[in-house]
Amino acid sequence: MQPTAPSAAAPRPGGAGVRRAFVASLTGTALEWYDFAVYSAAAALVFGDLFFPSNDPFTGTLLAFSTYAVGYVSRPLGGFVFGRLGDVIGRKKVLIATLVLIGAATLLIGLLPTYATVGVAAPVALVLLRFAQGVGVGGEWGGAVLLSSEFGDPRRRGFYASAAQVGPPAGNLLANGVLAGLGAALTEEQFLSWGWRVAFLFSGLLVVFGLWIRAKLEETPVFREMEAAQNRPEAPVREVFTTQPRALTAAILSRIAPDVLYAMFTVFVLTYATDELGMSRGSALTAVLIGSSLQIVLIPLAGALSDRVNRRLLYGGSAVAAGIWPFLFFPMVADGSWALLTLGVIGGLVIHSLMYGPQAAFVAEQFSPRLRYTGSSLAYTLAGVVGGAVAPLLFTTLLGTYHAWVPLAVYIAITAALTVTGLGLGRDPAPARDEEPDLYPVGDAASTPVP
Repeated sequence: MQPTAPSAAAPRPGGAGVRRAFVASLTGTALEWYDFAVYSAAAALVFGDLFFPSNDPFTGTLLAFSTYAVGYVSRPLGGFVFGRLGDVIGRKKVLIATLVLIGAATLLIGLLPTYATVGVAAPVALVLLRFAQGVGVGGEWGGAVLLSSEFGDPRRRGFYASAAQVGPPAGNLLANGVLAGLGAALTEEQFLSWGWRVAFLFSGLLVVFGLWIRAKLEETPVFREMEAAQNRPEAPVREVFTTQPRALTAAILSRIAPDVLYAMFTVFVLTYATDELGMSRGSALTAVLIGSSLQIVLIPLAGALSDRVNRRLLYGGSAVAAGIWPFLFFPMVADGSWALLTLGVIGGLVIHSLMYGPQAAFVAEQFSPRLRYTGSSLAYTLAGVVGGAVAPLLFTTLLGTYHAWVPLAVYIAITAALTVTGLGLGRDPAPARDEEPDLYPVGDAASTPVP
């Protein structure tokens, strides 16, 4: 039985306030991940030809995935800048800024001329805008997690924090849905000429909606309590690195396998299905759409389940399954069956959901409240560099080098082992003190595992 939060904690708003925070976290993150996911899908499907032309399709795809990686490599800058601001000036203001940044970058990508029109300036501009997207996403995740979880009951942090986790599959579902619709309605020539731009320009309308939702929210109760106690950190980045290194290491390692598995079953699988299995773009996108739609339900269920059972045990068991599944998936889809591809993608994304649902709560509860935005953002972004950023590149390189799926599966299994290690270093939740900024010295709660 979870201990009850002490009476000194800041009161939580009523049910309507909690629901508004949950929806704002989910919708805002979904909109930002729509922007990020539409780029990822375009990198796999069209950017190689339009911005990185080459006589070798493998080289063009590799260069396109390099720009995909830039969006991850730039995330730590967003984590450093926006994470720090989130612990100093508040969660709400930072989340509005990140939404504007990602939306503007995505809108401009939709207006970019291609290599055929302006030459090398086209891929350079694309990389710079992708960099801006990554900076925004780097500052978004930690705040979105706190927006919902700090309004909700800390004993149900797994469920409330999962609102931000629903954003990626929801955004991915919307992005791939738009691209699949355009691909079905347009000829190949029309899609490559101008159709892909529609998906990026659509982002402008989505950002306006997201800003309207977030502007109506108040600051979280936990941050208001920190303000009242004058307990905001002056140098949160330095404090995280010097006082909570074990917490940061645990949170970073815990995120690697989910990032890599997600890159496999939502990004690289598009290339694998079209280039290796000879399937159409629409068939591959449909398989991803089906798996992503299931995640919208499975992720909050997994988060809620982690409030009732040991969070680390659920997460760790799912990480082991993540290491095993690719060894079943690749032989399953070898004959090019769409039904088996869809089943394999669903299996991969179900396993991902069981890790991803509890992940936000696990990462957030590694850090004390006064350093939580900074710590969560740094863990999220640094893990992204060694996880999601290089995954499509490594998948493409390994397949191009060995012409076999086994190295890809081994790579995923290694990342699963790293995640299990991180979970072993982490701590279980302690709701009675997790929301009390002054209840324990900085570093204690997050650096020392709680039995």
